[in-house]
Amino acid sequence: MGFDAVYYEAGVLDYPLGEMLQHKYTSLPWIEIENHNRIPEMTSADNRDFPKLKNHLIIGIRKTHRYVANHKVSDWLVPYTSSGCKAMCLYCYLVCNYNKCAYLRLFVNREQMLDRLLKKDAAAETPQTFEIGSNSDLILENTITDNLVYTIERFGREGRGKLTFPTKFDMVTPLLKLEHRAKTIFRMSVNPEEIIKRVELGTSPLSARIRALNDMAEAGYPVGLLIAPVILLPNWKNLYSELIDRLADELSDKVMKNGFIEMILMTYSFVQNAINTDAFPNAVQLFDRKIMTGRGRGKYCYRNDIRDEAESFLREKLSKRLGTMRILYIS
Repeated sequence: MGFDAVYYEAGVLDYPLGEMLQHKYTSLPWIEIENHNRIPEMTSADNRDFPKLKNHLIIGIRKTHRYVANHKVSDWLVPYTSSGCKAMCLYCYLVCNYNKCAYLRLFVNREQMLDRLLKKDAAAETPQTFEIGSNSDLILENTITDNLVYTIERFGREGRGKLTFPTKFDMVTPLLKLEHRAKTIFRMSVNPEEIIKRVELGTSPLSARIRALNDMAEAGYPVGLLIAPVILLPNWKNLYSELIDRLADELSDKVMKNGFIEMILMTYSFVQNAINTDAFPNAVQLFDRKIMTGRGRGKYCYRNDIRDEAESFLREKLSKRLGTMRILYIS
Protein backbone atom coordinates (compact mmCIF):
# COMPACT_ATOMS: atom_id res chain seq x y z
CA MET A 1 0.00 0.00 0.00
CA GLY A 2 1.55 3.26 -1.10
CA PHE A 3 2.25 6.16 1.26
CA ASP A 4 4.45 9.20 0.69
CA ALA A 5 5.45 9.97 4.30
CA VAL A 6 5.11 8.71 7.86
CA TYR A 7 4.17 11.06 10.71
CA TYR A 8 4.90 9.49 14.09
CA GLU A 9 4.79 10.14 17.80
CA ALA A 10 8.25 9.50 19.28
CA GLY A 11 6.96 6.90 21.75
CA VAL A 12 5.76 4.51 19.04
CA LEU A 13 9.30 3.25 18.50
CA ASP A 14 9.23 1.76 22.01
CA TYR A 15 6.64 -0.78 20.85
CA PRO A 16 7.33 -3.89 18.72
CA LEU A 17 4.76 -2.82 16.13
CA GLY A 18 6.35 0.63 15.92
CA GLU A 19 9.74 -0.96 15.25
CA MET A 20 8.22 -3.23 12.61
CA LEU A 21 6.57 -0.30 10.84
CA GLN A 22 9.81 1.70 10.94
CA HIS A 23 11.58 -1.17 9.21
CA LYS A 24 8.72 -1.67 6.73
CA TYR A 25 8.65 1.97 5.67
CA THR A 26 12.33 2.78 6.10
CA SER A 27 12.51 4.28 2.60
CA LEU A 28 9.90 6.97 3.43
CA PRO A 29 10.49 10.27 5.22
CA TRP A 30 9.69 9.92 8.95
CA ILE A 31 8.42 13.16 10.48
CA GLU A 32 8.13 13.37 14.24
CA ILE A 33 4.95 14.92 15.68
CA GLU A 34 3.82 15.73 19.18
CA ASN A 35 0.30 14.33 18.91
CA HIS A 36 -1.43 12.25 16.24
CA ASN A 37 -4.62 14.25 16.87
CA ARG A 38 -3.06 17.63 16.11
CA ILE A 39 -0.82 17.95 13.07
CA PRO A 40 -1.00 21.67 12.14
CA GLU A 41 -0.03 21.31 8.49
CA MET A 42 -2.89 18.86 7.98
CA THR A 43 -5.60 20.57 10.00
CA SER A 44 -4.86 23.81 8.13
CA ALA A 45 -4.86 22.19 4.68
CA ASP A 46 -7.48 23.17 2.11
CA ASN A 47 -10.42 20.86 1.43
CA ARG A 48 -9.08 20.23 -2.06
CA ASP A 49 -5.99 18.64 -0.48
CA PHE A 50 -8.06 15.85 1.08
CA PRO A 51 -6.87 13.14 -1.38
CA LYS A 52 -3.23 14.14 -0.79
CA LEU A 53 -3.65 13.83 2.98
CA LYS A 54 -4.83 10.26 2.46
CA ASN A 55 -1.33 9.42 1.20
CA HIS A 56 0.17 10.12 4.63
CA LEU A 57 0.48 7.40 7.26
CA ILE A 58 0.12 8.53 10.88
CA ILE A 59 1.43 6.33 13.70
CA GLY A 60 0.61 7.01 17.32
CA ILE A 61 -0.36 5.55 20.69
CA ARG A 62 -4.07 5.29 21.45
CA LYS A 63 -4.84 7.08 24.67
CA THR A 64 -8.66 7.05 24.57
CA HIS A 65 -10.22 3.73 25.52
CA ARG A 66 -13.84 4.62 26.27
CA TYR A 67 -16.28 1.87 25.31
CA VAL A 68 -19.70 2.99 24.03
CA ALA A 69 -22.79 0.84 24.52
CA ASN A 70 -24.31 -0.40 21.27
CA HIS A 71 -27.44 -2.39 20.53
CA LYS A 72 -27.12 -3.69 16.99
CA VAL A 73 -24.70 -6.49 16.16
CA SER A 74 -22.49 -5.70 19.15
CA ASP A 75 -22.87 -4.72 22.78
CA TRP A 76 -19.95 -2.28 22.74
CA LEU A 77 -18.14 -0.02 20.28
CA VAL A 78 -14.45 -0.32 21.12
CA PRO A 79 -11.65 2.08 20.13
CA TYR A 80 -9.06 -0.22 18.62
CA THR A 81 -5.91 -0.37 16.52
CA SER A 82 -6.66 2.26 13.88
CA SER A 83 -8.86 5.19 12.94
CA GLY A 84 -9.54 6.76 9.59
CA CYS A 85 -8.92 5.01 6.30
CA LYS A 86 -6.96 5.24 3.07
CA ALA A 87 -10.10 4.80 0.95
CA MET A 88 -12.21 7.84 0.06
CA CYS A 89 -15.89 6.95 0.24
CA LEU A 90 -17.75 10.18 -0.42
CA TYR A 91 -20.23 9.60 2.43
CA CYS A 92 -17.65 8.44 5.02
CA TYR A 93 -19.02 9.20 8.49
CA LEU A 94 -15.47 9.38 9.86
CA VAL A 95 -15.19 12.70 8.03
CA CYS A 96 -17.90 14.01 10.38
CA ASN A 97 -15.58 13.23 13.30
CA TYR A 98 -12.18 13.97 11.80
CA ASN A 99 -12.99 16.41 8.97
CA LYS A 100 -10.05 16.51 6.51
CA CYS A 101 -8.01 14.43 8.96
CA ALA A 102 -9.83 11.16 8.22
CA TYR A 103 -6.55 9.68 6.99
CA LEU A 104 -5.23 6.38 8.31
CA ARG A 105 -3.86 6.45 11.86
CA LEU A 106 -2.29 3.30 13.30
CA PHE A 107 -1.91 2.74 17.04
CA VAL A 108 0.96 0.56 18.17
CA ASN A 109 -0.25 -0.36 21.69
CA ARG A 110 -2.41 -3.26 20.50
CA GLU A 111 -1.46 -5.52 23.44
CA GLN A 112 -2.70 -2.93 25.92
CA MET A 113 -5.97 -2.49 24.01
CA LEU A 114 -6.68 -6.21 23.76
CA ASP A 115 -5.72 -6.75 27.42
CA ARG A 116 -8.33 -4.16 28.36
CA LEU A 117 -10.96 -5.74 26.11
CA LEU A 118 -10.34 -9.22 27.48
CA LYS A 119 -10.61 -7.92 31.04
CA LYS A 120 -14.01 -6.35 30.32
CA ASP A 121 -15.07 -9.51 28.50
CA ALA A 122 -14.15 -11.70 31.48
CA ALA A 123 -15.91 -9.43 34.00
CA ALA A 124 -19.26 -9.32 32.17
CA GLU A 125 -22.20 -11.29 33.58
CA THR A 126 -22.97 -12.71 30.14
CA PRO A 127 -20.80 -13.07 27.01
CA GLN A 128 -20.50 -9.73 25.20
CA THR A 129 -19.84 -8.81 21.56
CA PHE A 130 -17.29 -6.09 20.86
CA GLU A 131 -17.30 -3.99 17.67
CA ILE A 132 -13.61 -3.31 16.98
CA GLY A 133 -14.00 -1.85 13.49
CA SER A 134 -16.18 1.21 13.94
CA ASN A 135 -13.34 3.72 13.45
CA SER A 136 -11.49 2.16 10.52
CA ASP A 137 -11.45 -0.75 8.07
CA LEU A 138 -9.49 -3.50 9.79
CA ILE A 139 -9.07 -5.68 6.70
CA LEU A 140 -7.28 -2.79 5.00
CA GLU A 141 -5.27 -2.08 8.15
CA ASN A 142 -4.30 -5.74 8.46
CA THR A 143 -2.38 -5.57 5.19
CA ILE A 144 -0.01 -3.19 6.97
CA THR A 145 0.08 -4.44 10.56
CA ASP A 146 -1.20 -8.06 10.78
CA ASN A 147 -3.20 -6.80 13.76
CA LEU A 148 -6.26 -8.87 12.88
CA VAL A 149 -4.18 -12.05 12.81
CA TYR A 150 -2.89 -11.24 16.29
CA THR A 151 -6.32 -10.19 17.58
CA ILE A 152 -8.43 -13.04 16.19
CA GLU A 153 -6.08 -15.77 17.35
CA ARG A 154 -5.52 -14.37 20.81
CA PHE A 155 -9.21 -13.65 21.37
CA GLY A 156 -9.97 -17.14 20.09
CA ARG A 157 -7.79 -18.57 22.86
CA GLU A 158 -8.65 -16.20 25.69
CA GLY A 159 -11.97 -14.54 24.85
CA ARG A 160 -15.37 -15.50 26.18
CA GLY A 161 -17.68 -13.48 23.96
CA LYS A 162 -17.24 -12.33 20.36
CA LEU A 163 -15.52 -9.71 18.25
CA THR A 164 -16.97 -8.19 15.09
CA PHE A 165 -16.01 -5.74 12.36
CA PRO A 166 -17.27 -4.67 8.92
CA THR A 167 -15.18 -4.17 5.79
CA LYS A 168 -15.31 -3.01 2.18
CA PHE A 169 -12.16 -4.92 1.27
CA ASP A 170 -11.50 -8.47 0.12
CA MET A 171 -7.97 -9.22 1.43
CA VAL A 172 -9.06 -12.00 3.80
CA THR A 173 -6.59 -14.76 2.85
CA PRO A 174 -4.43 -14.28 6.02
CA LEU A 175 -7.54 -14.90 8.16
CA LEU A 176 -8.85 -18.08 6.58
CA LYS A 177 -6.70 -20.62 8.42
CA LEU A 178 -6.64 -18.93 11.83
CA GLU A 179 -7.84 -20.66 15.01
CA HIS A 180 -10.74 -18.23 15.43
CA ARG A 181 -13.06 -20.69 17.23
CA ALA A 182 -16.07 -18.88 15.69
CA LYS A 183 -15.55 -15.96 18.08
CA THR A 184 -15.13 -13.33 15.34
CA ILE A 185 -18.18 -12.20 13.33
CA PHE A 186 -17.13 -11.05 9.85
CA ARG A 187 -19.42 -8.54 8.13
CA MET A 188 -19.04 -7.52 4.49
CA SER A 189 -20.39 -4.14 3.41
CA VAL A 190 -21.89 -4.09 -0.09
CA ASN A 191 -23.47 -1.62 -2.48
CA PRO A 192 -24.44 -1.68 -6.15
CA GLU A 193 -21.44 -1.79 -8.49
CA GLU A 194 -22.18 1.68 -9.84
CA ILE A 195 -22.09 3.15 -6.33
CA ILE A 196 -18.88 1.31 -5.47
CA LYS A 197 -17.18 2.71 -8.57
CA ARG A 198 -18.50 6.27 -8.29
CA VAL A 199 -18.82 6.77 -4.53
CA GLU A 200 -16.75 4.20 -2.61
CA LEU A 201 -13.45 5.30 -4.10
CA GLY A 202 -10.47 3.04 -3.48
CA THR A 203 -12.42 0.02 -2.16
CA SER A 204 -12.72 -3.54 -3.47
CA PRO A 205 -15.16 -4.33 -6.32
CA LEU A 206 -18.41 -6.10 -5.55
CA SER A 207 -17.34 -9.44 -7.04
CA ALA A 208 -14.28 -9.56 -4.80
CA ARG A 209 -16.31 -8.66 -1.72
CA ILE A 210 -18.81 -11.45 -2.39
CA ARG A 211 -15.98 -13.93 -2.91
CA ALA A 212 -14.32 -12.85 0.36
CA LEU A 213 -17.59 -13.23 2.29
CA ASN A 214 -18.09 -16.73 0.87
CA ASP A 215 -14.50 -17.66 1.77
CA MET A 216 -14.87 -16.45 5.35
CA ALA A 217 -18.10 -18.41 5.79
CA GLU A 218 -16.40 -21.50 4.39
CA ALA A 219 -13.60 -20.99 6.93
CA GLY A 220 -16.16 -21.23 9.73
CA TYR A 221 -16.54 -17.57 10.67
CA PRO A 222 -20.03 -16.31 11.60
CA VAL A 223 -20.87 -13.82 8.83
CA GLY A 224 -23.18 -10.94 8.06
CA LEU A 225 -24.05 -8.78 5.07
CA LEU A 226 -24.14 -5.02 5.57
CA ILE A 227 -26.04 -3.19 2.82
CA ALA A 228 -24.85 0.28 3.64
CA PRO A 229 -25.21 3.03 3.23
CA VAL A 230 -28.26 2.79 1.03
CA ILE A 231 -27.97 5.82 -1.26
CA LEU A 232 -31.15 6.92 -2.97
CA LEU A 233 -29.87 8.10 -6.33
CA PRO A 234 -32.55 8.75 -8.96
CA ASN A 235 -32.32 5.13 -10.21
CA TRP A 236 -31.92 3.55 -6.77
CA LYS A 237 -34.67 0.96 -7.17
CA ASN A 238 -32.99 -0.53 -10.24
CA LEU A 239 -29.55 -0.39 -8.62
CA TYR A 240 -30.58 -2.15 -5.41
CA SER A 241 -32.77 -4.67 -7.25
CA GLU A 242 -29.77 -5.63 -9.35
CA LEU A 243 -27.57 -5.82 -6.24
CA ILE A 244 -29.95 -8.12 -4.37
CA ASP A 245 -30.41 -10.33 -7.44
CA ARG A 246 -26.65 -10.63 -7.79
CA LEU A 247 -26.20 -11.46 -4.12
CA ALA A 248 -28.87 -14.15 -4.38
CA ASP A 249 -27.05 -15.66 -7.37
CA GLU A 250 -23.49 -15.47 -6.00
CA LEU A 251 -23.61 -15.89 -2.24
CA SER A 252 -22.73 -19.38 -1.03
CA ASP A 253 -25.20 -21.72 0.64
CA LYS A 254 -23.42 -21.20 3.98
CA VAL A 255 -23.85 -17.44 3.81
CA MET A 256 -27.47 -17.76 2.70
CA LYS A 257 -28.28 -20.25 5.46
CA ASN A 258 -26.38 -18.78 8.40
CA GLY A 259 -25.74 -15.12 7.58
CA PHE A 260 -27.70 -12.08 8.67
CA ILE A 261 -28.42 -8.71 7.03
CA GLU A 262 -28.04 -5.14 8.30
CA MET A 263 -29.20 -2.09 6.33
CA ILE A 264 -28.39 1.55 6.98
CA LEU A 265 -29.70 4.47 4.94
CA MET A 266 -27.19 7.20 4.26
CA THR A 267 -26.70 10.18 6.54
CA TYR A 268 -24.76 13.03 4.99
CA SER A 269 -23.28 16.20 6.43
CA PHE A 270 -22.34 19.76 5.59
CA VAL A 271 -18.68 18.88 6.29
CA GLN A 272 -18.71 16.02 3.79
CA ASN A 273 -20.44 18.13 1.19
CA ALA A 274 -17.89 20.93 1.58
CA ILE A 275 -14.91 18.58 1.23
CA ASN A 276 -16.43 16.66 -1.69
CA THR A 277 -17.28 19.87 -3.55
CA ASP A 278 -13.66 21.04 -3.39
CA ALA A 279 -11.77 17.74 -3.54
CA PHE A 280 -14.00 15.84 -5.99
CA PRO A 281 -15.72 18.51 -8.10
CA ASN A 282 -16.87 16.00 -10.75
CA ALA A 283 -18.16 13.40 -8.31
CA VAL A 284 -21.76 12.25 -8.01
CA GLN A 285 -23.88 14.64 -5.92
CA LEU A 286 -25.08 12.88 -2.77
CA PHE A 287 -27.02 15.75 -1.23
CA ASP A 288 -30.54 15.91 -2.64
CA ARG A 289 -32.59 18.73 -1.17
CA LYS A 290 -35.83 17.28 -2.61
CA ILE A 291 -35.74 14.14 -0.49
CA MET A 292 -33.45 15.03 2.45
CA THR A 293 -34.02 16.94 5.65
CA GLY A 294 -31.94 18.22 8.55
CA ARG A 295 -30.89 15.78 11.27
CA GLY A 296 -29.04 17.41 14.09
CA ARG A 297 -26.36 19.99 13.64
CA GLY A 298 -25.07 20.08 10.07
CA LYS A 299 -26.37 16.64 9.12
CA TYR A 300 -28.95 15.48 6.61
CA CYS A 301 -30.96 12.29 6.22
CA TYR A 302 -33.78 11.13 3.98
CA ARG A 303 -37.28 12.32 4.92
CA ASN A 304 -39.39 9.83 6.87
CA ASP A 305 -41.75 9.16 3.96
CA ILE A 306 -38.80 8.50 1.65
CA ARG A 307 -37.19 6.21 4.23
CA ASP A 308 -40.43 4.29 4.66
CA GLU A 309 -40.73 3.78 0.91
CA ALA A 310 -37.13 2.56 0.69
CA GLU A 311 -37.48 0.21 3.64
CA SER A 312 -40.68 -1.31 2.28
CA PHE A 313 -39.13 -1.81 -1.16
CA LEU A 314 -35.93 -3.36 0.18
CA ARG A 315 -37.68 -5.66 2.66
CA GLU A 316 -39.94 -7.00 -0.08
CA LYS A 317 -37.05 -7.58 -2.47
CA LEU A 318 -34.92 -9.23 0.21
CA SER A 319 -37.80 -11.45 1.29
CA LYS A 320 -38.18 -12.75 -2.24
CA ARG A 321 -34.49 -13.26 -3.09
CA LEU A 322 -32.65 -13.63 0.25
CA GLY A 323 -35.46 -14.82 2.46
CA THR A 324 -33.32 -17.30 4.40
CA MET A 325 -31.16 -14.47 5.78
CA ARG A 326 -32.47 -12.72 8.89
CA ILE A 327 -32.74 -8.92 8.71
CA LEU A 328 -31.38 -7.65 12.03
CA TYR A 329 -32.38 -4.03 11.49
CA ILE A 330 -32.84 -1.19 9.02
CA SER A 331 -31.81 2.23 10.27
